[in-house]
Amino acid sequence: MRGQEPGRPFPNRAAITISIMLATFMQGVDTTITNVALPHMQGSLSASQDEIAWVVTSYIVAAAIMTPLTGWLAGRFGIKYVFLISVIGFTLASALCGAAASLTQLVLFRLLQGICGAALVPLSQAVLFQINPPERHAKAMAVWGMGVILGPIIGPALGGYLTDYYNWRWVFYINLPVGILAAIGIFVFMHESRRGHRELFDFFGFAALSIAIGALQMLLDRGELKDWFGSVEIWIEATVAALALYLFIVHTVTASDRSFLNRDLLRDANCVCGTLLMFLIGIPLYGTMTLLPLMLQNLMNYPVVTTGLVTAPRGIGTMIAMFLVARLVGRIDTRLIILTGILVTAVAMWQMTGFSLQMGMGPIITTGLLQGFGLGFVFTPLSIVTFSTLPRQIMTQGTAIFSLMRNIGGSIGISVVVALLAENTQTVHSRLIENLRPDNPLAHAPYLSVPYSLGTTTGIAALNAEVTRQAAMVAYIDDYKLMMIIVLLGAPLLLLLRKPRPPAASPVPAE
Repeated sequence: MRGQEPGRPFPNRAAITISIMLATFMQGVDTTITNVALPHMQGSLSASQDEIAWVVTSYIVAAAIMTPLTGWLAGRFGIKYVFLISVIGFTLASALCGAAASLTQLVLFRLLQGICGAALVPLSQAVLFQINPPERHAKAMAVWGMGVILGPIIGPALGGYLTDYYNWRWVFYINLPVGILAAIGIFVFMHESRRGHRELFDFFGFAALSIAIGALQMLLDRGELKDWFGSVEIWIEATVAALALYLFIVHTVTASDRSFLNRDLLRDANCVCGTLLMFLIGIPLYGTMTLLPLMLQNLMNYPVVTTGLVTAPRGIGTMIAMFLVARLVGRIDTRLIILTGILVTAVAMWQMTGFSLQMGMGPIITTGLLQGFGLGFVFTPLSIVTFSTLPRQIMTQGTAIFSLMRNIGGSIGISVVVALLAENTQTVHSRLIENLRPDNPLAHAPYLSVPYSLGTTTGIAALNAEVTRQAAMVAYIDDYKLMMIIVLLGAPLLLLLRKPRPPAASPVPAE
């Protein structure tokens, strides 16, 4: 793409900005729009609770694996063509997701959607930097940030509306007009004058890490279904994951030329600690987005539209926090801002451990707002401190690994909390029914009222359904408690961070 000459307006800047922001907004909406529709997908495709989570994790894993390739592809083929193919691919994959006839098809098409969507956000940011002169970079990033933030905010409410008034397939079909407009705008208004050039890329390291991530994800997703290590499949997946990770580590340590994971990144304490912390933050970030809609619709019988509306304040809290952080950075130690965000997020998760089947909408809205606010206090400051001490020549690799670890944390977190949800529901259910015996006087009227009864088939069925609801609620609370502990475990990493230098460049956003 042509460079910006000082004092001259970039041709078609407004049209290019609108086109790329449509793509960014589309990708942002897609990160949250499917979550409220998961229970409807589950019923339509006859999937179990742990199986339907693959719809979310498949997208996150594919996007995580492909993100590090974005920079190399853009350098090799040019930003315009990579961006255009990504938008077209994402749009076609969305259409295929909407037309999926089985869970297998949906997961495969979501993988394709994640592969194509990985490049949209980083390339949109790069394009805005290129078409705007340095004095307009702050405004350009403000526009970019609004697009990134508004998508996840609108996603739950829009997903609820489309699922309720049409069906869950429309949460994917809604991408078609947006994607078509974005693709046309990019094709017509963007001009690629810089020839693609070859850059070294460590395909062996990339392949080894991708296989390790994929095998680990399969292990976590299918472990509960296959009785974990009582299954030959799980042993094979564990072996493949361990072997691929071993090869990746050995290759990274011994490679004489450029490796996928630059060893200079491992020598920077801020980069290592910040990336580990983002991995931990990714677990409640994505885990809560998956668990809440399932809990509200399956246990509390919330309509899908209501589910979308009560989960939307989480994004609003993040937006408010980011506005405040922009004013605080440079005035207050960045590490204290991050610590505040961690503590606020932990408090929100602690409040979620008080959820019950009798509560109203208030606790859901307030905890979501608080959690979003806390996460907003972590994202941008953590990006600043993580990259503040990195040499400029490895900054791109650092941001790629940072994004990769956030997505891996999210996908692993979703798999773990959903697996624990299924296992703990069964465990608590077995304990609750221990005292539901005919010889227990509390298991008869007047203590056990209609429709519950141990004397009739319908009464036993109703009693079992209610016990299952109560057991599931306890299991959800256990998951929220686990995520609270994980967030708090990240706090000591702040002690290892060095105070960042005054930022000379724009902060790198988390999305």
